[in-house]
Amino acid sequence: MAGSATPELSVGGHIRAVSVLGVPLIGSHVAQHAIHLIDAVMLGRYDVEALAAEVLGGTLFFVLFIMGSGFAFGVMPMVAEAMGRGAEAEVRRATRMGLWISLAFGVLTLPLFLLSEPIFIAIGQEAEISRLAGEYLSVLGISILPALMVMVLKNYLAALEKTQVVLWITLIALPLNALLNYPLIFGAWGVPEMGVLGAAIGSLLATTFSMLALGAYIWIYVPQHEIFSRIWRPDWEAFAAVFKLGWPIGVSNLAEVGLFAATSMMAGWLGTIVLAGHGIALQITSLTFMVHLGLSNAATVRAGRAMGRGDGAGLKRGARVVIVMSICVALITAALFVIFGETFVGMFLSADDPDRASVVAVGGLLLIAAAVFQLVDAAQVMGIGLLRGLHDTRVPMVIAAVSYWIIGVPVSYLLGFTFGYGGVGIWLGLAVGLGFAGVAMMWRFWRVAAPKVGPARI
Repeated sequence: MAGSATPELSVGGHIRAVSVLGVPLIGSHVAQHAIHLIDAVMLGRYDVEALAAEVLGGTLFFVLFIMGSGFAFGVMPMVAEAMGRGAEAEVRRATRMGLWISLAFGVLTLPLFLLSEPIFIAIGQEAEISRLAGEYLSVLGISILPALMVMVLKNYLAALEKTQVVLWITLIALPLNALLNYPLIFGAWGVPEMGVLGAAIGSLLATTFSMLALGAYIWIYVPQHEIFSRIWRPDWEAFAAVFKLGWPIGVSNLAEVGLFAATSMMAGWLGTIVLAGHGIALQITSLTFMVHLGLSNAATVRAGRAMGRGDGAGLKRGARVVIVMSICVALITAALFVIFGETFVGMFLSADDPDRASVVAVGGLLLIAAAVFQLVDAAQVMGIGLLRGLHDTRVPMVIAAVSYWIIGVPVSYLLGFTFGYGGVGIWLGLAVGLGFAGVAMMWRFWRVAAPKVGPARI
């Protein structure tokens, strides 16, 4: 019965629950990120300048995409909390309006992608890299529309704890992207060689496939919510609710990804070699971050369900379990970065590339710096996920803005340029900003947000 108490899970029960929900989410995030990783690997073997352009263009795309994803992430706790209360009509309303807002945001970003070349030149990037990055975004930018739709549908299904299908569809899109990239980038099977433009076309087609496949699954197998029935009809109350919860998430996402984008701009000021090494290291650390993001999403759903039931004890025990799981992952990845960093970077580059040794040296050193912030990065994303599950998004937005932009970016600049530590200094600045965010988010969850959820209602 909606709102009734559920038996308290043991620690092992929480681990199983988080794993069943989180592992497919981790897999889908890793596979989704790997689509862009494939672009980087293939373009790295095609040409170092093409790789640098993909890093630059991909950074702008990701900044806008992750900001727009705030509304999709807002759908997840709304659906989870509604399911916890048994209010399934609210599930439909939130998801539909999440699609509306996300599509509108995507349309508004298209001019920025079309004008990206002069933007890159204006912020001091090399002319040829800016031209190639603009060419890449002229097509990749269009994919923000299906990509945002995918995010809403994935978060809706995750809140329903239907994560297996999300994983399988993403796993199909991954080899599809690689299969499309090969002839489009290098020129094969009668297809002309297109370089960065070919990578963009491949990603657009793979993302569109994911959107259509998720939509078809929901239409056929989750008909009870009627997500697409009369989707053209506005629901302004639900629109406002999704917007109210989602825009702080979008700004928080922007603050975080903007921190990494700013470091990419700084790396670009240090030259193509440093930018390429930075881009590869960022791709690798982003891949491991997907594990924490999947656990964070699981934490959001579990916290939202606990909130809907009024189960404060279950919320706190589940939070402890998922945090410890994330810490274990962080310790493992930190060790891997220190031991195998240069090996990982070398996988992105052709063996006969004249700049290979220089790029590998830079990227390997940056991965050692990345090992420093694995724990704090895990802490901040877990804190955000738990707070989102409790519909607490505005104060975390302020914490994110202060941590990343008032602390992280200035420290990165000071260490990288004023004190002359170059790329390593830039990345240590990342660690400082992420560390401040991690401590503040965790304090707010345990001291402010979690205590407001009382014992389970009978």
